[in-house]
Amino acid sequence: MRLPAGPQTPSFVQFWQWLLFPLETVENRAKRYGDTFRARKDDPPLLYFSSPEALQTIFLADGIQLTSAEQSGPLRPLLGDHSLILRDGDYHRQQRKLLMPPFHGERMRAYGELIGRITAQVLQQIPLNQPFRVRSVTQRISLRVILSAVFGLHESDRYQELCDLLSEVLEGIASPFGSALLFYPALQRDLGPWSPWGKFLRRKRQIDKLLYAEIAQRKAEPDPNRSDILTMLLSARDEAGQPMTDVELRDELITLLFAGHETTASALAWALYWIHALPAVKTSLLAELDTIERNGDWNDDRNAIARLPYLSAVCQETLRLYPIAINAFPRIVKQPIEIDGYLLEPGAVLIPSIHLAHQRASVFPEPKQFRPERFLERQFSPYEYLPFGGGNRRCIGQAFALFEMKLVLAQILSQVELELLQNRPIKPVRRGLTIAPPSHLQMQITTLRAATL
Repeated sequence: MRLPAGPQTPSFVQFWQWLLFPLETVENRAKRYGDTFRARKDDPPLLYFSSPEALQTIFLADGIQLTSAEQSGPLRPLLGDHSLILRDGDYHRQQRKLLMPPFHGERMRAYGELIGRITAQVLQQIPLNQPFRVRSVTQRISLRVILSAVFGLHESDRYQELCDLLSEVLEGIASPFGSALLFYPALQRDLGPWSPWGKFLRRKRQIDKLLYAEIAQRKAEPDPNRSDILTMLLSARDEAGQPMTDVELRDELITLLFAGHETTASALAWALYWIHALPAVKTSLLAELDTIERNGDWNDDRNAIARLPYLSAVCQETLRLYPIAINAFPRIVKQPIEIDGYLLEPGAVLIPSIHLAHQRASVFPEPKQFRPERFLERQFSPYEYLPFGGGNRRCIGQAFALFEMKLVLAQILSQVELELLQNRPIKPVRRGLTIAPPSHLQMQITTLRAATL
């Protein structure tokens, strides 16, 4: 089959280029080869796509033509075999249906109160006029939010242990070398408690012990009045009337914990940076938030905050400029399919590039500029703007993540005055399987305000 052009350097070299310089690597290849290019010369071919037309074809293809589960190997040691992210076909559809309800409807109202309370608690722990690492604070907020939403745990010993262990696991795979452990099975050798993979396995076993203990306790002491996600999953039944097994529960819970806070923490840190790096953005946001404060108590309707147009545009632009996952889930060709003029045979691996789609100047003029107004001027199709992926693999937590981003940002801006401690531009860095602001990004609280969510 005729394939797109691409670099001829060895795949090993290309992998490390992508691992160390992910954005620069894909942008340089797109400039040289166009919207569609081959990312490695070995078989099976690995192909990148970023045009709206190609993405639409990929996302609308059915499971007979394309599948995605087989390419999620790097996540398997972390999430387990039954994770929604790693499955396909009927099982994927069934699990997705079971997991969707907590992220919509009335449950979101309860989450709003939770998000406001946790954000206020974390802000109170930051000393006035003392530098703090932005991403460390946003991760503290998002981790506490997701633990509380998933388990309904609040400051218990098990809650704190999970907080600490989850943070340690993520830090262990945050560096490029740590990320490589997930991609190269040859590196996954337990050489004792001080070896990288040995540490990973021991922390994972500790997390599993806590998760299974929580599942067992909740089964032994059922409380139908609880509104957390674990309670809902324990009562869920599949089409045959069967409950989820403990292993299935564990894998879905760990997926929600990792996917539900690491990504949001990075997005919040980026948003805080841009809001304070560009005074006009901050001024517009504060003016919009003042309308809520003038019209009544924020506690009355947090949904009104989530509907604020400029706040929504700031969140959308944050996720456009630096999407946390730069690619959607890979697809594998199962039956011949034509995409962007190429007839692709079974075995080809397709990478829908979120980052490159968001950098198209024809869709987003001056794509390197942070300009929220672009989302007030027009709407974009799901094949032009796709921060949460697309098709049947779109993130089920999209509504929750955006809701959390808006409420946390509104809470912070209304409760404290922040100041950036670096005036120079910052560059994104790889953090595990995602892209994040650098850890050295710092701010400080200069003034306390009265308003709280």
